[in-house]
Amino acid sequence: MKHIAVLGSTGSIGTNVLKIVEQFPQLFKIKTLSAAKNIHRLKSQIEQFSPELAVVKEQDDAITLKSMLSKNVSCDILFGEQGYIEAATYSSVHMVISAMVGASGLLPTINAIQAKKDIGLANKETLVMAGDIVMKQVRDNSVQLMPIDSEHSAIFQCLSGQNKSDVAKIYLTASGGPFRNTPSTQFDTISVADALNHPNWTMGKKITIDSATLMNKGLEVIEAKHLFDIPLNQIDVLVHAQSIVHSMVVFKDGSILAQMGVPDMKGAIAYAMSYPKRLPIDQPEPDLLSMQGLTFEQPDVHRFPCLSLAYDASRTGHTMPAVLNAANEVAVEAFLQNQIQFVQIPKLIRSVMDRHVITSNPNLSTILQTDQWARVKAMRLIQML
Repeated sequence: MKHIAVLGSTGSIGTNVLKIVEQFPQLFKIKTLSAAKNIHRLKSQIEQFSPELAVVKEQDDAITLKSMLSKNVSCDILFGEQGYIEAATYSSVHMVISAMVGASGLLPTINAIQAKKDIGLANKETLVMAGDIVMKQVRDNSVQLMPIDSEHSAIFQCLSGQNKSDVAKIYLTASGGPFRNTPSTQFDTISVADALNHPNWTMGKKITIDSATLMNKGLEVIEAKHLFDIPLNQIDVLVHAQSIVHSMVVFKDGSILAQMGVPDMKGAIAYAMSYPKRLPIDQPEPDLLSMQGLTFEQPDVHRFPCLSLAYDASRTGHTMPAVLNAANEVAVEAFLQNQIQFVQIPKLIRSVMDRHVITSNPNLSTILQTDQWARVKAMRLIQML
């Protein structure tokens, strides 16, 4: 039986992980859970899955959560960064599902790797901010890092049994989001509700906004570069509105392997948790006969400049990807709070990147300092708008 820690258990990835555990109780056992502020959902999860440890962000929420649990529930409740690290490094855990939102997932994930835990990675920011450091830790500690993003899971599956030297290119597919056909002249009227109305996927708020701006795909490009050790110029993005082809690998003989499935994260999650086996998760196959066709198109980087910003940050390297990520997190939150317009998200990110003085070959401490600098700078720029 595999013992699991779920970092971010109340989010969309975390809840789907727990659905897999519920379906296969003979294969998986939950040892630790963590959330940010959703203590009511976390309480229900604790009562159902009986973890030995649970973590929330704030001390007050930890006290409240503890008081909400019945006396016969035996679960230690911790809070804050050190609590998340303890959940990630818990002694009896075999695999950590890293599904926290944003930069907050970096330190727990690195600590889990150093504790020689296998990783199911849904927190793409970990590799965006510190990809070189993280992948070296993976190699040095001989742990397995399995991608949970549907696109990276697809690439991983397509590369299985192949020689990396035969790879000519990888294509990450993007749905195009809710504004694929919206003229840029209307972008200044986009509301939060509009941007959260994704046509294909059900996700958390932050990743849904990132999908609408195409920043999510930009972050995935950087993640793929590190995860598969593929040069940036061999990673392209294609808009695929049907979200059936999750990604593709092109080989030097012109052959293409594609991984297909319905737009549901449970397939990628289950594959990461059970690799190299596949689980009968009752996932439907795409109804190919009812489809009118599968279409692909180039992303419009003029209407969606966040994708270009991500490529620029990755080409620059060093501390710039951390700046990109931090500025984007602040910009997305500001948009969700109606502090800036949708069209201002890439402008704010560009402004922060332009003001950054790069530190070459940063260590983890420098990356974390850069992250904080970029957040402060972004918030100050918002105040000036």
